[in-house]
Amino acid sequence: MPSDLSISSFTADFSYMAKLKDLTAAGKGKVAVLLPDTTSSVRYVQFDQPYLQKAFEMAGYKSSDFTISNAQGQEAQELAQAQTAISNGATVLIMDPLNSTVGSQIQNVASQKGVKVISYDRATFTGTNTYYVSFDNVQVGELIGKGFVQCVSDWGVKNAQVFELDGGQNSDPNAVSFAQGYNDAIWGKKVAHVDNGTTNSQGMKLVGEQVATDWKNDVGQTIFQQAYTANAAINATVEANDGLGNAVVTVLKSKGVKAKSVPTTGQDATPDGIANTLTDYQCGSVYKAVYLEAQAAVALATVLRASATPPPALVNGTTAPPSPVAGSTQQPAILLVPIWVNKANIKDTVIKDNFVDKAALCQKVTAAVCTAAGIS
Repeated sequence: MPSDLSISSFTADFSYMAKLKDLTAAGKGKVAVLLPDTTSSVRYVQFDQPYLQKAFEMAGYKSSDFTISNAQGQEAQELAQAQTAISNGATVLIMDPLNSTVGSQIQNVASQKGVKVISYDRATFTGTNTYYVSFDNVQVGELIGKGFVQCVSDWGVKNAQVFELDGGQNSDPNAVSFAQGYNDAIWGKKVAHVDNGTTNSQGMKLVGEQVATDWKNDVGQTIFQQAYTANAAINATVEANDGLGNAVVTVLKSKGVKAKSVPTTGQDATPDGIANTLTDYQCGSVYKAVYLEAQAAVALATVLRASATPPPALVNGTTAPPSPVAGSTQQPAILLVPIWVNKANIKDTVIKDNFVDKAALCQKVTAAVCTAAGIS
């Protein structure tokens, strides 16, 4: 195993992965990747799948040594894909579960067969021989919250009446961690839910907070439509990802709300999120470079497949359930570093990394808007 393998090893050109070829050659069995869907985020099709494939290939895997499947939003299909992969000789699963229920089912099946599991991007806190690869989720939330507070100030929002649209806390433990982060940054309370009427030293007041179940953007849009209709005083909002941010922006635009009036937030640095940021409908987005996550997952899978011990510079932390759950476990984790992206650094982050297509973005927001942000 390379002595310098750490979370800092990975770059946009995937060059480090070639150092893992000897470890790949020493490994046994296949690695199977299980992705959740194609709708909750564009990332799974546009980034995770091609980046994971590139990481495998650069690390010396033959096409017969790995598989990448997508459950298309079906729990039964994701479980079946896991079972098939194990039957076909997988010794390591890289699993991004649709929800914690199917995640637990897959981990239980894997445990029974002695198959190691890497929870990729979404944690499920059951099973044995389980690792977690993601970005520091509380830190993601902290960035959302700090970006929001700064944006309220920068946009001159007075007497901020805040509505929070949380992610799928009903099925995704990460969503709880995100909320803990932004509630800490905004209200000084590191909790998943804050009581209506809570205020902070900047004069903000929380007037409502609801969960968009299962991260469904249409559910989030309906929630905000009803909240905004019932309380037109809402003039600042916090959303857990760009999909929900865009749902809120859609409602605001339908009500004739002008740019730089009502802050929204997000994460994932999606094309919509970046477009909304450039046009002053969104404060910014948390950029989680998927190429880092993909390489980290494949590197860890390669170590585990070779029955080696991951170095502490790679597995640099732990993750635990946001609240104690019977049968849940703390897990060793690779925690990568996220970045807050706003108008000031879009060109040096998501554009530089080709994470967002520059031509498509500038066509959507106009060339003048791109030029003003230094994107040309």
